[in-house]
Amino acid sequence: MARGDLTNHEWAVLAPLLPTQPVRGNQWRDHRQVINAICWVKRTGSPWRDLPERYGPWKTAYQRFRRWAADGTWASLKAHVIALAELDDDIDWDAQVDATIVRTHQHAAGARKGGSSTDARAAQGIGRSRGGLTTKIHTLADGRGRSLATRITPGQAADTQQLIPLLDQVRVPRPGQVGRPRKRPDSVTGDKAYSSRANRKALRDKRITTVIPEPNDQIANRKRRGQRGGRPPTFDPTAYKRRNQVERGFNRRKHWRGLATRYDKLGSHFQATLDLVETLDWLRAVPDHQDLRDRT
Repeated sequence: MARGDLTNHEWAVLAPLLPTQPVRGNQWRDHRQVINAICWVKRTGSPWRDLPERYGPWKTAYQRFRRWAADGTWASLKAHVIALAELDDDIDWDAQVDATIVRTHQHAAGARKGGSSTDARAAQGIGRSRGGLTTKIHTLADGRGRSLATRITPGQAADTQQLIPLLDQVRVPRPGQVGRPRKRPDSVTGDKAYSSRANRKALRDKRITTVIPEPNDQIANRKRRGQRGGRPPTFDPTAYKRRNQVERGFNRRKHWRGLATRYDKLGSHFQATLDLVETLDWLRAVPDHQDLRDRT
């Protein structure tokens, strides 16, 4: 097992969740070897053609990655591993929201299918900001910085408009138990970029505690309106101090060079890269208990 390859525990969790060999066609190459190959490419940020020989043909790894991105396998793996963490009561439901910018490499800027180049880039989650071509990763994380929901947008997209879509993505079932999946965190902590009437109303309607400071311009506007401005929103400065966990989660995931810099042309492929990295981030939370796997 080389550095960065799946450990025995990680493979024991993932193996039952992977697609089985089709009835017709050639025999698939071993899933573990192929996933290790994909992880090597994403961890190092290297081209697929530079894959070491010990991982098998590069085309096999790329086609497997592309196929599972298209059919939702990577997203399904992440959802199941999060469900295992919830089954073990390991999710901190004091959620945190934030976004980070990643530079888009010139090799990722060639996916054009009609229309203007600007529209084609935006459709793939690539935009232009001060740093050039960039993609923005929006994440709603648990209290330990592990992603519960993730979205990608062009780099110039506003953070505040992504909070409600992120909340709508949260859906964590409890394997082997009857009941609806959990969709609502106990609280959401965010910086001033997420302070808006729409966001505060959405959190209030869902009975989620809001830990978002009010920016100076909103404070001035509320005071200028007098009684019509209403009361200031509640804010817990002690809870807000824990907001660095979501930033630490970004830093952990950006150890993967294929994520810190975007090389994927298609937005669906970059989202699949995110799902893979976040799955392995969550795998650290899944205990190595045979009885836990039996209950799933």
